[in-house]
Amino acid sequence: MGKKRVMVPAKELDLSTVKYEKETIQAPHLTGSILKLFVRIIEIPIIGSLIISFMKKENNMVEMLQNTEIPEKPMFKPEFPPQEAEPSVVIVDEEGKPTDRVESALKCLPHYDPASCWSGDTLPSFRYWKIRDFAYAYRSKLVTPSKIAEQIITLVEGCKYHKAPTPLLISFDAEDIRKQAAASTQRFKEGNPLSILDGIFMAIKDDIDCYPHPTKGASTWMHEVRSVEKDAVSVSRLRSCGVILIGKANMHEFGMGTTGNNPNYGTTRNPYAHERYTGGSSSGPAAIVASGLCSAALGTDGGGSIRIPSSLCGVVGLKTTYGRTNMGGSLCGSGTVEIAGPIASTVEDVILVYAAILGSSPEDRISLKPSPPCLPILSSLENVNILGSLQLGKYTEWFNDVHSTDISDVCEDVLNLLSKSHGCKTIEIVIPELHEMRIAHLVSIGSESIRSLNPDIEDGKGVKLNYDTRTCMALFRTFTASDYVAAQCLR
Repeated sequence: MGKKRVMVPAKELDLSTVKYEKETIQAPHLTGSILKLFVRIIEIPIIGSLIISFMKKENNMVEMLQNTEIPEKPMFKPEFPPQEAEPSVVIVDEEGKPTDRVESALKCLPHYDPASCWSGDTLPSFRYWKIRDFAYAYRSKLVTPSKIAEQIITLVEGCKYHKAPTPLLISFDAEDIRKQAAASTQRFKEGNPLSILDGIFMAIKDDIDCYPHPTKGASTWMHEVRSVEKDAVSVSRLRSCGVILIGKANMHEFGMGTTGNNPNYGTTRNPYAHERYTGGSSSGPAAIVASGLCSAALGTDGGGSIRIPSSLCGVVGLKTTYGRTNMGGSLCGSGTVEIAGPIASTVEDVILVYAAILGSSPEDRISLKPSPPCLPILSSLENVNILGSLQLGKYTEWFNDVHSTDISDVCEDVLNLLSKSHGCKTIEIVIPELHEMRIAHLVSIGSESIRSLNPDIEDGKGVKLNYDTRTCMALFRTFTASDYVAAQCLR
């Protein structure tokens, strides 16, 4: 028998004793027919379980989840202690109208100067149009939502003919876009736009309901067993602000991967380098924003699915605090890690979209007791140099643990730029128990995924999943109730 491992209570942990340990995954590297054979083997009930159990033991998962004494009680949902009020912020009403929250957010932004990007009555040369650029162009009658819609439709339909196909959208309806754009154009003609977001084009990740489009989770069959009768809560809030929804964006199948690779509909390519991945799982939303097709998009994130593709595509992604957005009407709505969040080309645009979609579900308001949501007042003179007050935590050993120093060198350049341009101070920090965090996250999100999908998998849909998804499912199926409780103790 192995020796029992005992963890130090979190409150008693001496960070000076923490030693960084590089993590090496013990697993075979398989491709092609060998991968397909391996997946079929691990799906065989007894043989597969033995193989996966061996691999879990080799990667210290058995030791961590079954042979370790964890002093903390289980936390089955994220908990948030009361926080002191932040300076230079405005509190917004999460139970109020989305249009009112967006108006409050607009007042928080720095002054918009049209002269900085427009000259007379002509449209600017290529640049990323921000939300307020579109709003100014519409209100100045330089362009209409209907005209922009035609350009977007032409571009989306042309993507399939590229030498390197770029499947940005899984579901797309040109006539529906024209209908939405015409309604927005009419509102501007009457001088009655719904909000600053009226006429702004957005894509929705394919695990969030957006009527009348089906929700497939980038699989080939989810729409056959789950119909879409109405918008998800977050999408409904965007629509009430006048947002024009262009369709369902591509993604890694059921969000179970960080590359965005999808054999079902084609893999979304990075707009900056077509031979590279976008990152995942919100690959389509990030690529759509980075390509300039839309000012913003809506993604989901339970383990980096907004942050990873936003980073790789050079755009801004926000993983909100868990429970801050209502997940009703999404495939991942019943879990305890996933959130819906915006992706945009700038922080300002992220703030505007976030203001529209925020608002906890009634259940989360009861159980999580979240503090009132607030937005930073970027228009305040006090906040002009607010970046200078920020401390940037750098865990150097982890920071430098990269496959290529090209990555760490670029990140170091960013830290130096923030310090030089804005006066930010970089301080050394330590993040303990990284390996334990990863395992806790894997067991949590994996258990929730298998619980959600297992009825359909048992009904014969499992063989229609991609091979990497089937590999994940085979692993998730081996998690026990005690594994799940141990993961929540680590949480």
